[in-house]
Amino acid sequence: MNNNQSFTEGKILSPLLRFAIPVLLGIFLQTLYGAVDMLIVGQFSDAANVSGVSTGSWIMQTMTTVIVGLSMGTTIMLGQKIGGKQLDEAGDVVGASIYLFAVIGVTITVIMQFLAAPLASIMQAPAEAFDSTVSYIRICSAGSIFIVAYNVLGGISRGIGNSKIPLLTVAIACVINITGDLLLVAIFDMAATGAAIATTLSQGISVILSVIIIKRQDLPFVFSMKNISFKKSILQQVIELGFPIAFQDLLVCISFLAITAIVNSLGVIPSAGVGVAEKICGFVLLVPSAYMQSMSAFVAQNIGAKKPNRAKKALLYGILTSVIAGVFLGYFSFFHGDILVGLFAKDGAVITAAVDYLKSYAVDCLLVSFLFCFIGYFNGCGKTTFVMIQGIVGAFLVRIPVSYMMSRIVPVSLFKVGLATPTSTLLQIILCGIYFVMISKTSNKGLA
Repeated sequence: MNNNQSFTEGKILSPLLRFAIPVLLGIFLQTLYGAVDMLIVGQFSDAANVSGVSTGSWIMQTMTTVIVGLSMGTTIMLGQKIGGKQLDEAGDVVGASIYLFAVIGVTITVIMQFLAAPLASIMQAPAEAFDSTVSYIRICSAGSIFIVAYNVLGGISRGIGNSKIPLLTVAIACVINITGDLLLVAIFDMAATGAAIATTLSQGISVILSVIIIKRQDLPFVFSMKNISFKKSILQQVIELGFPIAFQDLLVCISFLAITAIVNSLGVIPSAGVGVAEKICGFVLLVPSAYMQSMSAFVAQNIGAKKPNRAKKALLYGILTSVIAGVFLGYFSFFHGDILVGLFAKDGAVITAAVDYLKSYAVDCLLVSFLFCFIGYFNGCGKTTFVMIQGIVGAFLVRIPVSYMMSRIVPVSLFKVGLATPTSTLLQIILCGIYFVMISKTSNKGLA
């Protein structure tokens, strides 16, 4: 079976879309996978448990985001090796990456058991929700090795131009998670703890499936267990590419964690409301998120093949098609957000708070259609240091200060607190536009 794609020849838009659609569906299922905990707990438990899942899932999402960022180093490097026909080195990239992330996964699994309570305190988890927050973090982090393994395998799949493997495995994991949530939360009334157990179990199964499926693939390079070893030069390059992405993603997540802490200090209702809204935002931002990942893989292969102009055209097509989806999703979220929120909460006060906060993300929905495509393009070009810098600027010069200032204005409006995000995105787009013009003035050789 061979579903791998080469992006260096022929048309641009159609192969980009064929690759992006499975990525989109995969992110949708992964977002659903995370949102199911909130949805089922919201329907069968109280606001305190909703708050616990909200805060706990943000912490776990932060950890996952860092791993995804690091694995982008593998995606970019593998894509460039394949695009440049350096197939002998591609197998070593995969093997060294597996070695690196295995060590990282075991380390995180152990450390997070000790950090659960301190992190809940730092996040100012409401007193009523503190125990459920700690329980959710500890149980989910026990499966950290599975989270790491899944995302590394997904990064490898995208690097070889195959976006269907992550889609298939997350689809099966999503079904298992939903089944587990319904059983443990709805029937056995285990609330946040039950949701965490179901999540961890489904993650383990998804990794096993990923390994089985990948072993049956016709890889475009030779790979065996001998490739899995410590290779300093390759690991250094993977880290050099992935660390800036992971670091900026970490800081962006920290900025959202700061917003969550600010909102948590306002009480359990605002905390639960923002938690619900954030889960919905994951769905609202699906299209630009899919383009960001797809653009990285597409551009990486073309940069490896010394075809920077083809990479630029992919960026243009990505922005145009992403904006169309952004307009629709932004409109629906702003004017009909109550329909979406009602799926996740039954408490009227929580619904009102969530709808108010969601409106600010509706504004952001159009803006990220530009930003995420730019980020995917720069990642594929290997310009990950700039990606890190623009992310830091947006998070710490705009998002955190603006959200804090808005939370101090009485009466507090969650819509105004949420406006920190689109304000940050606008600044980041400006920075990306300036940098794109700068590197466009260099030679094609310089872009590579």
